[in-house]
Amino acid sequence: MKQLQTGSFYGQTNQITHLHGITITDTEYTLDKVDWHYHENAYFTFILAGNVIEGNKKEVYHCPAGSLLFHNWHDPHYNIKPQGFTRGFHIELQKHWFDALELKQDKLEGSFAVHAPDVKFLLYRIFKESKIGDELTAIAVESLLLQTLHKMQLSNEGLLRQVPAWVNRLKELLVDDPAHKHTLAELSEVLRLHPVHLSRDFSKYSHCTIGEYIRKLRVERSFALLADDELSLTAIAFACGFADQSHFLRCFKQFSGSNPSAYRKLLLRAC
Repeated sequence: MKQLQTGSFYGQTNQITHLHGITITDTEYTLDKVDWHYHENAYFTFILAGNVIEGNKKEVYHCPAGSLLFHNWHDPHYNIKPQGFTRGFHIELQKHWFDALELKQDKLEGSFAVHAPDVKFLLYRIFKESKIGDELTAIAVESLLLQTLHKMQLSNEGLLRQVPAWVNRLKELLVDDPAHKHTLAELSEVLRLHPVHLSRDFSKYSHCTIGEYIRKLRVERSFALLADDELSLTAIAFACGFADQSHFLRCFKQFSGSNPSAYRKLLLRAC
C-alpha cells in the first residue's frame, strides 16, 4: 500500500503552502478512482467544489461540497470521484507540530467526518488566510487551527457526556433541510418533547439557540453553493432559506467575517 509524503495528494496540485509543521494543499481531483493508500501526516480534507466518495475500514463517506473529514496518520482509505469538477483543500499537521505544542494526539484517533458548522467556518477562514499569503499567514493559520482542534475536542467531550438522542435527531432534521421554515411547535411534535424543554436543553448541549443553529446551517450551505458562479447571490439566498439577499449578507458576515462576493472571488480566482 502506498504512503503519500507531506504535500502529496492524487490529482492536480494548484498550490502548496508550508507553515512550520503545517502544510496546506489546494488540489483538483482528476482521477476517477484512487486505490487504498495512507498519508504520512494527520490531515483535514475540506471539499470546496464537486463530490467525492471516500471509504476506510469502518465507513464510506459521500462528500459533496462543504464536507469536512479528518484523517489520522497511517489510516488507509480509498477515493472515488463522480463525474465533474471536484476540488479539495487539505491541511496536514506534522507530528512535530503536535509535539511542540504539547497537544494530545490520542484525541484524534482514526478518521471521521466533522459536521459542526462552527468548525467548518474556521476551515473557510484558514482557506482565506492561505490565499492571502503574507507575513501574518503562519500565525493566523496556526491560531485558527488551534481553535478548530479545541472546538472538535469540545464536541467529542459532548458525545462522551451522553447527549440525549433527541439532540442529535433534531440536528439531523435541521441539516437535512436548513431552508425549511421550521416552527418550535412542529419540531416539538416530531420529537415528542415540550417546547420549553426542547428550546432550553438544546441551548445547553449546543451552546446556541435553535434559531442561531439554523442560521449557521444556512450560511454553511451557502459556502458550498458559492463555488457555482452561475448562481446569483439572490438565488443562493433563497436556496438556503434566507428571506432576502440582505438578510443573507448580514448572516454570512456575522459567521464568516467576510461577505459572499469577496469569498466567491477568492474561490474562483484560486481555481
